[in-house]
Order: sequence, then structure tokens, then C-alpha cells
Amino acid sequence: MTDPRTRCHLHRPMALALLLPACAMAGVIDAINVVRDVGCDGHPGGAPPLHESARLDEVAHRLSQGTKLPEAQQIAGYHAVSSFAVNISPVPPSGDVEAIVSRQFCQQTTNPAFTEVGTWWRGSSVWVALAEPFAPPAPTNLGAISRQVLALTNRVRALPQRCGSTPFAAAPPLVLNTTLGHVALDYARDMAAYGYMDHTGRDGSSPQARITRGGYHWREVGENLASGIMTPEDVVVGWLHSPEHCANLMDPLFREMGVAFAVNPHNGAGVYWAMEFGSPP
Repeated sequence: MTDPRTRCHLHRPMALALLLPACAMAGVIDAINVVRDVGCDGHPGGAPPLHESARLDEVAHRLSQGTKLPEAQQIAGYHAVSSFAVNISPVPPSGDVEAIVSRQFCQQTTNPAFTEVGTWWRGSSVWVALAEPFAPPAPTNLGAISRQVLALTNRVRALPQRCGSTPFAAAPPLVLNTTLGHVALDYARDMAAYGYMDHTGRDGSSPQARITRGGYHWREVGENLASGIMTPEDVVVGWLHSPEHCANLMDPLFREMGVAFAVNPHNGAGVYWAMEFGSPP
């Protein structure tokens, strides 16, 4: 198989002139991926390589015209969870920007959350846009994702944990409860529709009131919320690292749970999660 970079070394002057921008762009992306792989300035390597995105190329194009990053993303139709942009000028004649990236933009370029890249050249300058694309879970997969969150939660509960300064012993596994799942879905949808995240609902309701209103009979209940998180793994890890949410995950009195998410691509957080815990009478 021919290495794509090898194809850039052409000796025909016309072909070389036509392919130079593509070669230069590939060189910049290769350089950034090398930095992501080996690390720099105290930041470890091992970040996955970036993949070129045509829409991010358009974002970089807009940046080269003086457009600010959020507006450039909007014009290009690119929805990012997080992003970063930089202009490198002048680019060395060799096109190698690895040293520049390592020295000046190490923290941003080694961010493992970024998975896509776009570039745009003008003269001896290059604009680079890095982004974590908005990739929410599919609502049609709610059942499978609920079961996955349950499995991850029970894996956490199977071992002793420390939630902040409070130690917790291993706790019995939870089971999914349909009523709690409906309560979670209703609340996730409300948060997504109105762009807020709070244990107090828009109508002033508490988690206890919403769970009771949903028809669940209980002796103890709790609630975990999250937003802006795309995967079951990340949402459980985020709760585990929050002392209050972790305490709910490990509460030995809870026996049942329901979890759901809702997506609103038109606000910053994008994805809203609700997890309802309960113990029947």
C-alpha cells in the first residue's frame, strides 16, 4: 500500500503546484497527530489521532476571513461540544509545525476529547480548528443505554468506594424499574426542552414529589442529573467523581433505579440525563 504522504513527492512542476495545498494540510495534521501520540510539555501522549472533517475545514476557512470561532461553526453547520482554533503564521518553509504546536499549543492539541480537525491555508499561514463533535446517543437506543448504565452502576456498587471523604462498603445490585424510568425520561425531556439542569423542577417540584407523582411508592428515593455528556460510561464516571452523586450510586438502601436522557441539539449542553433511585415500601 502506498503511504498517502509519499504521493506528495512529485517531480512534475504542474502536478506539484496543484497538490501542494493538500500536501501542506496533510503535513500539518500529521504533525499535530505526532504531538498527540508522543505528548509534550508534561502532557502525556497516547491521544487518538484526529480525523479531518470537511465542515471543520470550512470553519478554518471562515476563521481565515476573520470570523470568530462560534460564528464560524454556526455558518459551517458544525456542532461542537468543545473546540479550539489557532492561526500559525508564518509556517516554516518545510511545512513542519510539530515544534510550534509542541511549544505553544501543547495542552489544547493533546486534549483527548478532540477527535476532528480542519485546516485552511492562505499564503504562509494556516488556520487549524480542533473539535469534539456533538455526537449524542440515539433516543431509539434508550432501552439498551439504560441497561448499560445499570450494568456500569452495579459494577461500581460491587466494590467499596470513597465518595469525597466518606467511605462506602460494597452495595447490593440495583434493578431497573419501569416507573422510575418514566419519571427519569419525563424530567430529562423537560430539562432538554428548556435548557436547564436542577433538582428543583420548573414547577418547583422536588425529586421526591416528581417520583411520587409518577406513581412510584417508596420509602427512600434519590436523583442524579448530568448534562453535556455523550456516553453511558462518561456519565457514570462523572457521577462517581462527584461526592453527592457518588453517595447515591453507593447508597445500600436503594434497590431500584430508572435512567433516561433527552437530546436538544439547539443548546450548549445538548444532552440531559436523569437517574432516579428508589426503595419500595
